[in-house]
Amino acid sequence: MFRPMQTRTFGRLGWPVSTLGYGMWGLASWSGTERDEVDRALEAAVAAGVTFFDTAWGYGRGASEQILGQLVRAHPERRLFTASKIPPKNLTWPSQRGFSLDDCFPPDHIREYTEKSLEALGLPALDLMQFHVWEDAWARDERWQRAMDDLRREGLIRAVGVSVNRWEPWNCLETLRTGMVDAVQVIYNIFDQAPEDELFGVCQTLGVAVIARVPFDEGSLAGQLTADSTFPEGDFRRIYFGPENLGPTVQRVDALRGALPTDVTLPEVALRFSVSHPAVATVIPGMRRVAHVRANAAAVARGALPSPVIGALRTHRWDRSIASWSL
Repeated sequence: MFRPMQTRTFGRLGWPVSTLGYGMWGLASWSGTERDEVDRALEAAVAAGVTFFDTAWGYGRGASEQILGQLVRAHPERRLFTASKIPPKNLTWPSQRGFSLDDCFPPDHIREYTEKSLEALGLPALDLMQFHVWEDAWARDERWQRAMDDLRREGLIRAVGVSVNRWEPWNCLETLRTGMVDAVQVIYNIFDQAPEDELFGVCQTLGVAVIARVPFDEGSLAGQLTADSTFPEGDFRRIYFGPENLGPTVQRVDALRGALPTDVTLPEVALRFSVSHPAVATVIPGMRRVAHVRANAAAVARGALPSPVIGALRTHRWDRSIASWSL
């Protein structure tokens, strides 16, 4: 049975979205994913009041979008907000300095992949279409602006977003100031606190919605990573938690545990940290199992963390630079 969940206003668009959203990357391309369990988890999310679902054509070449489309069509009685992303034409994540708009998002590519996404979804329109990588050097290029305006006027998309490259929350500020972008998606968690420095303030001033992704740092802040953790070939985490990152991450997680209140778990604190900042409209953890949905819904229901806990977590900020494994 449907249970009300806390909602927040999605920036200047005014959409009432669930504070807990649903990140759909792992549903199509991570190891250990079982489709039947995924379907049950999605239904559990709808029942819990989750209304914001984030996918991308790049998640299984439209496979994740197909899953989302089926969910939306199965629930015509509910207002479920859909968000997807246009892959860069050169299929390179993250983008690099020197990439041009023609390398990543020429106008014909923007339209082609919006239409591909809508076909995969089986829906007439998307609420939010985002660029899956971004360079602020493209901010004033009117070609992407006209292309997105055309799609919006034709009713194919309702809003425009930018998904910011990992650890580069500064790499969209000029773009936001164009007034063309309604939402920004950024990594924000206990380790990755840099969006607070400048991005969140700009978003609040301009009425740009913030979608916080990777609240568990690809799983490390869920508390299950060890120095011996391994992942199968083809699983992104095999790259992310390779030799350069696994050891330092485990050490930092171990240090973090000492800062936690005794009555809460690490994953609960991690998720609540990401929704404690007022700039955040929704947080989108990956949830491949019913147990994930229930635990995350219960955590978000407890609201923002107390100020003393936030203060203690500030010391665990970890500023990192883009690397070949960080994608």
